[in-house]
Amino acid sequence: MTPHPTSAAATGPDSVPASGDRRRHPAPASLVFFHGPMDCGKSTLALQVDHNQSRQGRHGLLLTQGDRSGAPQISSRVGLRRDAVELSAGTDVRLLVRDRWALGQRVDYLIVDEAQFLTGAQVEQLAELVDESHVDVYAFGLTTDFRTRLFEGTQRLFELADDVQRVQVQVLCWCGLPGLLNARVVGGALVREGATVVVADTAPALAPGPGEGGVEEAVRYQVLCRRHHARGQLGPTPTGPGQLALR
Repeated sequence: MTPHPTSAAATGPDSVPASGDRRRHPAPASLVFFHGPMDCGKSTLALQVDHNQSRQGRHGLLLTQGDRSGAPQISSRVGLRRDAVELSAGTDVRLLVRDRWALGQRVDYLIVDEAQFLTGAQVEQLAELVDESHVDVYAFGLTTDFRTRLFEGTQRLFELADDVQRVQVQVLCWCGLPGLLNARVVGGALVREGATVVVADTAPALAPGPGEGGVEEAVRYQVLCRRHHARGQLGPTPTGPGQLALR
């Protein structure tokens, strides 16, 4: 009997097979990055892409890091969710795929949610899987952090991805203009300093560590237009929309 092409005996300990039907018909794979602010539907799109791919008989692996649910899954605010593999900064994504191949499991594509939290090295690992093993990669992540700076993973994806697309679902600032920037709100006020990664949602949660007087303060994120992010203005003031209140 001929060994299964994905078994360790067939491939050897150091070789990596191409994925799915591409073992017989090699074809270029792609690294695609979808980005945008919070609330634009990235996780919903990630699950939709997975659904469309799996309907065609392809086998995917879902990856995430720091999902809003706090669980190892990809969850959407519209109620969709699927279990996923939780990554850490030390995870070698290539080994995740190779381990499944060694068990005889197909991996034709990867869905990577919260891709902004990837390290630069992990993005390079994804690119290697695309180029050397013909695995399609669909990554979904935030464009900038609360300081309006690119995340490390986002920057490297901009540099290496074959296709970069802004998610087309428009998020609005409270003033009605397109919201582009993610503001971190702690205790009801916009903050511009602190840890780069603080997982919270657009609904209030508790900030890590005590606030003033040892009391934990609620932390959430709010999408703002560039002008109101620069002003730190989270809503209209008594003086009128778009105007700063005098204190």
